[in-house]
Amino acid sequence: MTQDFNGFGLPPKLLHALARMQFTTPTPIQEQAIPKALAGHDILGTAQTGTGKTAAFGIPLIARLMENPQASALIMTPTRELATQVMAALQQMIPVADIRTALLIGGEAMPRQFRQLHGNPRLIVGTPGRINDHLQRRSLRLNNTAFLVLDETDRMLDMGFGVQIEKIVAQIPTQRQTMLFSATLPQGIAKLAGKYLRNPERISVGSTTEAAPNIQQELIQVGDHEKYAKLLEQLAAHTGSVIIFVKTKWGTQKLADRLSLQSHRSDAIHGNLRQSRRDNVIQAFRDKKFRVLVATDLAARGLDVPHIELVINYDMPQCPEDYLHRIGRTARAGASGKAINFLTPGDRQKWNAIHRLMNPNAPRTHEPREGSGNGNHRRNNNGGSRNRRFFKGSGNRPKAA
Repeated sequence: MTQDFNGFGLPPKLLHALARMQFTTPTPIQEQAIPKALAGHDILGTAQTGTGKTAAFGIPLIARLMENPQASALIMTPTRELATQVMAALQQMIPVADIRTALLIGGEAMPRQFRQLHGNPRLIVGTPGRINDHLQRRSLRLNNTAFLVLDETDRMLDMGFGVQIEKIVAQIPTQRQTMLFSATLPQGIAKLAGKYLRNPERISVGSTTEAAPNIQQELIQVGDHEKYAKLLEQLAAHTGSVIIFVKTKWGTQKLADRLSLQSHRSDAIHGNLRQSRRDNVIQAFRDKKFRVLVATDLAARGLDVPHIELVINYDMPQCPEDYLHRIGRTARAGASGKAINFLTPGDRQKWNAIHRLMNPNAPRTHEPREGSGNGNHRRNNNGGSRNRRFFKGSGNRPKAA
């Protein structure tokens, strides 16, 4: 087992940058992926959120760019927020001036990106739509791309980027190193891996259908009319930073405004905001300028804010996989966290789908008891309310109350 990053044979300048970032002990996915990536192998990786995946591909990518001064790298992500976060992390690691970067995402002015591309960047991070825009404008050429990373590939396919990814990869030399990371491995991912990867090394860390063991999860059955009152109770009962997930853009902004009027320092992030506004909200949240972030699933993946202590699913997600990504915003990098889920009578099918995902061998039907969600908190013999259930991480998977 590698005790620190010195055991990988990384360039001294890169090791110095990692030490400055206080990277000391590799996470399991970093320990497995870094040596294989440094050796030039293609990689097919899956891992739970919050396990250090960005550094797992970023560290060997930078090392190989340092060794190959004529080569460049392309990293594709599904969302602007994740692309911005990946770029920010990698820029801290880059220890030499000749690895210039370009961030190609929608919602930002083209002239800025033109200037970045005019500087002949060797490390490009972007979303498929904007990368294709630049290819069509001939402002981007990928003929020197020796390294390709597809990050959160399952989400990119869910968002309909499959055709755009294919167009982009067609512009990249076939003699390259490709690393594909995905939270899950459905048939579409397996097909994509077979098409783009050559004899890949398979890396899997932890279960991608279980919550991290250090997340305490609580299920509260409520009626639709009492959700807001219960939310205020939970905010009063907990300290620290909170992210609340809501299903619609309109509902997200409305809830953030309502909380702010009641002296809860809040802001919202959703797809209707300009990119600059989204960036400012996330940075202010990181800087603890407000306590409560209300978000759509836009923030379910890629948002890495270490001080988030509580996730509240005010509305349950439409896609069961998004449940794991939502609650994965807390308990990052080995810390502990909590997730609270508001379950209304109309959420039964959604909860059943989540339960089946996390408990694939469980009976097909696993519904909450009839009559729940009416707001009657009847006490059991232990003093707890019967419409609550507590469960912790993957060691005791969630059970509907």
